[in-house]
Amino acid sequence: MGLIDDLKGKAQGLIHGNEQAIKDGLTKAGDFVDSKTGGKYAGHVDKIQDGASKLIDKNGTPGAAPATEQVPPVTPVNPAPPVNPVPPVDKAP
Repeated sequence: MGLIDDLKGKAQGLIHGNEQAIKDGLTKAGDFVDSKTGGKYAGHVDKIQDGASKLIDKNGTPGAAPATEQVPPVTPVNPAPPVNPVPPVDKAP
């Protein structure tokens, strides 16, 4: 699950310091969905907004360690060999 952990760490890093802007975006998105559906799914939209807001509060807590310190870097199991951009020179006589 190294990739998932890496993505989670990056998301936490983006959330930190931008909590209010993200919440404002969630509110606008919810209002947009409500306007397009005539409020038919307002309860569902509100539930998703509340859950997302709690997740943002949990992952963007001020004073928490930066995401780069929370998640160790991913090391590939079989790293690709370096690419040689210059073809070898034929030394035939």
